Amino acid sequence: QERVQRKGAMAFYDMFQASSISASGMAAERFRMEVIAHNIANAQTTRSSRGGPYRRLDVVFEEVLRRPQRAGEAPALGGVRAAELVEDPTEPIRLYMPGHPDADENGYVAFPNVQLPIEMVNLITAARAYEANFRTAQVFRQLNELALTLLRG
Repeated sequence: QERVQRKGAMAFYDMFQASSISASGMAAERFRMEVIAHNIANAQTTRSSRGGPYRRLDVVFEEVLRRPQRAGEAPALGGVRAAELVEDPTEPIRLYMPGHPDADENGYVAFPNVQLPIEMVNLITAARAYEANFRTAQVFRQLNELALTLLRG
């Protein structure tokens, strides 16, 4: 009977782990959308605090592993998180604009390496991933409510 109780406790924990995974996905995608919005807002910034044009940023995700409950058990997936924020290494876009205050001696201005169509696709992708995680959390909540209703009899 102790084995059955421990198994039941593990299943109860796993029920809430699914919700935690969805929540971590929503948090990560929300952060990604904030970074994309920052990129779009700075798409015309030719002079940043570091001296050159703004550099496009991107988010790198990594999985979060949950510690094993028993010895010899493999770590389980615990969600996702934003591991780091990296600069896009592509070169700035150079346009000939001799009258611009940031033009070089040849009349070229270095603009950020932000391409609005790509940023919009990334924004839509992040929003859909957020929505998928949100709907998963909703379904999880509905299933838990149904299970509680059935247990009440």
